[in-house]
Amino acid sequence: MAPVTVKSILISESVDPCCKVILQENGIKVTEKQQMSKEELIAEIQNYDGLVVRSATKVTADIINAGSNLKIIGRAGTGVDNVDVDAATKRGIIVMNTPSGNTISAAELTCALLMSLSRLIPQAFMSMKDGKWDRKKFMGAELYGKVLGIVGLGRIGKEVATRMQSFGMKTIGYDPITPPEVTASWGVDQMSLEQLWPQCDYITVHTPLMPSTTGLLNDATFAKCKRGVKVVNCARGGIIDEAALLRALESGQCGGAGLDVFVEEPPKDLALVNHPNVIGCPHLGASTKEAQARCGKDIALQIVDMASGKALVGAVNAQVLASTFSPDSHQWIRLGELMGRVLKACTSSKQPYSQVHVTSLGECLKNSTGFLSSSAVVGLLTENAQNGPNLVNVLALAAERGITVKTDHKRSHEREACVVEVFMNGSSYKAVGSVQAGVPVLLELNGSVFRQPVPLTGHLLLFKAAASTELLLSVTGVLASAGVEMVSFSTSTSSGDHWNSMGISSLLGDIGAMKSLVKEAAQLTV
Repeated sequence: MAPVTVKSILISESVDPCCKVILQENGIKVTEKQQMSKEELIAEIQNYDGLVVRSATKVTADIINAGSNLKIIGRAGTGVDNVDVDAATKRGIIVMNTPSGNTISAAELTCALLMSLSRLIPQAFMSMKDGKWDRKKFMGAELYGKVLGIVGLGRIGKEVATRMQSFGMKTIGYDPITPPEVTASWGVDQMSLEQLWPQCDYITVHTPLMPSTTGLLNDATFAKCKRGVKVVNCARGGIIDEAALLRALESGQCGGAGLDVFVEEPPKDLALVNHPNVIGCPHLGASTKEAQARCGKDIALQIVDMASGKALVGAVNAQVLASTFSPDSHQWIRLGELMGRVLKACTSSKQPYSQVHVTSLGECLKNSTGFLSSSAVVGLLTENAQNGPNLVNVLALAAERGITVKTDHKRSHEREACVVEVFMNGSSYKAVGSVQAGVPVLLELNGSVFRQPVPLTGHLLLFKAAASTELLLSVTGVLASAGVEMVSFSTSTSSGDHWNSMGISSLLGDIGAMKSLVKEAAQLTV
């Protein structure tokens, strides 16, 4: 991927000082302004290429749209639910977080809450503060031999499992992404949620907050659990339905809850917090010196690596970019875009497009189909090179326009190439291109194979007509009269349409004379 220019960063919250130091050491200007109102941030953000936040700043669509130069939003922590990712994606802005920065801190707090629930430590402590010595009231239970259900088996879920196994707990879990054979390797027996609920003595959740996880623990799921089950949420408020949890606590179906997160923070309704079997914390999952230093360092290094074209880590809305940092990817991305622009020129009178089908050929391009298809659509949709679509937002823009983008990969021992075919109004155009000696080249156009690969550099004139000496002389004559020199020429083989590609020294001011000489002519700057 070509480096993204990031010259200035705004840090809107208290982030570890190492973040600012690392960014500045890499030539990025950093401004720190905390506790800004939404209006103040809207007024300020237009001056920066990047924004770094933690969890307090709500990066809404209004703020994102005000950031006319914004290219990157960095969340120094896990999760990005305080960022309107869809709005950022539409603007072509990369959103990244630090997925492993607070893993250990969040896992350790989860374990602390599990132990506190089992032995009622906070309640016993407060009782002693009141001058009481009530041993019978705080009878606890051992963790040894109990079943811990872990919903969400990512980084934090894994760390919780390994720690609680040391207490002799049996760990079972559920995750729709992590394969069961992987979780089995670190001691977690994975199963469906329907199988999991009835077995658990304790349940802890470690998932993102999204429609499929909102209210995951509710009246219906609590009813399927053992009576007295204890639950912990150090992930995101809302994964456990708070009203259902309160009802389960009052009925005894739930024996206790350890909550570090809430739907509303800080919570105004304290009925849940004040329940005697609830242990609450003010969102302390990442509140350790180590986690804050790690998150601050990670987000700074991730921004620097992205800006320098070295790597892309932690991007939540631009997964296609992750494979664009290999040494050879730049020219292939450029090829995809240029092929899109060639086809755009050939089909300018036939739009709108209904479908784009991109196929990569060759083993070396097996993992490149994603960015090849995105870059080809960038070329097709670009109207203004200064403010056009990019790899982050182009698929969303295509979907808005009703364009279906399909990708495919085929093995080929003969060549490495990219095939782009566009469909519109019952017809289609297809181009085949490759990279030769580091230069993007056009090999075929609508079934016609060029005798010599056409370098997609400089200015090209593409026209469809049977090649002849007379035609070539006529065209070069028109060009010469306009002060334009021909610098290269290639024609296609006899099969199919006869396409001609002419490299020219500069753009034509008027192609009317050219159109009178050839059946179809197109002018393209590439």
